[in-house]
Amino acid sequence: MTIQDFIRILRRSWLLVTAFVVMAIGLSGGLAVLTTPMYSTSTKLFVSVQSQGATASDLVQGNSAAQGKVQSYVDIVTSASVLQPVIDELGLKTSVPSLASRINASSPVNTVLITITVTDSDPAQAVKTATAVGESFKDVVGNDLEVPTAGGPSLVKIGTVQPPVEPSKPSSPKLSINLAVGLLAGILLGTGAAVLRATLDTKIRRQDDVEAVTDAPILGGIQFDPGAPKRPLIVQVDPRSPRAESFRTLRTNVQFIDLDESTRSFVVTSAVPSEGKSTTGANLAIAMAENGARVAIIDADLRRPRLAEILGVEGAVGLTDVLIGQAEITEVLQPWGHGGLHVIPAGRIPPNPSELLGSARMRVLLEELTTEFDYVIIDAPPLLPVTDAAILSRLTGGALVISAAGRSTRNQLRVAIDALSSVGSRTLGIVMTMLPAKGAGSYGYGTYYAYYGERAGDDALDPSELVPRRGRRAAPAMPRSERRLARQDAG
Repeated sequence: MTIQDFIRILRRSWLLVTAFVVMAIGLSGGLAVLTTPMYSTSTKLFVSVQSQGATASDLVQGNSAAQGKVQSYVDIVTSASVLQPVIDELGLKTSVPSLASRINASSPVNTVLITITVTDSDPAQAVKTATAVGESFKDVVGNDLEVPTAGGPSLVKIGTVQPPVEPSKPSSPKLSINLAVGLLAGILLGTGAAVLRATLDTKIRRQDDVEAVTDAPILGGIQFDPGAPKRPLIVQVDPRSPRAESFRTLRTNVQFIDLDESTRSFVVTSAVPSEGKSTTGANLAIAMAENGARVAIIDADLRRPRLAEILGVEGAVGLTDVLIGQAEITEVLQPWGHGGLHVIPAGRIPPNPSELLGSARMRVLLEELTTEFDYVIIDAPPLLPVTDAAILSRLTGGALVISAAGRSTRNQLRVAIDALSSVGSRTLGIVMTMLPAKGAGSYGYGTYYAYYGERAGDDALDPSELVPRRGRRAAPAMPRSERRLARQDAG
């Protein structure tokens, strides 16, 4: 994982990281408030060994002996021989191990000092306990452990150099430290959760996910619109909207695809259903037609046809009737709108869609349409459930694969593209749909919304103007070569 990938994950999951941080800070702060305050106080003892002589050498030996003994005395402080007398003297209702857990003894290296620290919920009791422990320790060492076998005074002398002082502030918990620990823990846990989620999430969500699957170019990105089912033809209904402009951008990019001049036809498909292929194909066809091109769009989804419903044309007779020889192309080719767009609906649903779409009559139909029209767009079924789209793509210049954010997985997109390659077809490009308008996976609509949408309400067409021209047959179109000669003569 690169730094860019890590930053992308954090940008995408910043809400998750923030939630972990807030939760961790809240827990640590609540723990600090609910925890009983503890107070600590310390007493310092000085240990010396009485030398037999008064020379400098004797003093040095006595000091070295004291340093050696101090390291052993540290462990004696929390022993039962020292703490049991303290419990008895102060009348504490506790055991030796319990009291020892609240006492800490230490000695700096190369010194003869012992620091005894006592922690208690009562600051006054902490002072009493520290004083009693110091006195008991001096008694045990001086009168029991270090008494000469021949009798006489102890050679070890222990004195108090710093008595305990009653603390004014609790030693724990410390709210600032707890909050800092909570902040750090929240960041670490949140980041770990974000990375784990990104690792386990295999859905296509943004451009990087597509680029990790295929080298095919991304030809465009279409913003998610919750109102798309009610107004799918956004290019005509709201032509100044950012979403409509994204279809025009897609039109421009498709026009630059290296298609064979004699077969400027392509399939619009997807990996799985409900990725917006029919809506994308319809809006792309309208955008091409409004630019002056003659466009034919065919509903070749003979299993779940939707193009007639989206474009509002009669779909009872269509492609199926042509393929089985019950109708001619001119009888099912319906003009739409005010430009050069013509529609061939699916017609009746046949029992053998794959055989019809791969038939010689389908090939002849496409050859005739590509002669008469500048572009032929075929709305085909998804690639993974059925083979129809792969079969059709062999008869055309290739396929545009629609990939909706959050719908298909990276593996599904990979398998779909492999299905095209396995039949010798080209993946012309990927079109991402249902992209978020904001956030890490957006396609940059928000920045330009004011530019495209400022006067959309004034110039948008009334839906009543979009009624297709029904009830008349399309006249045979002039072949492309003759249209070019006509334009040259007119020029």
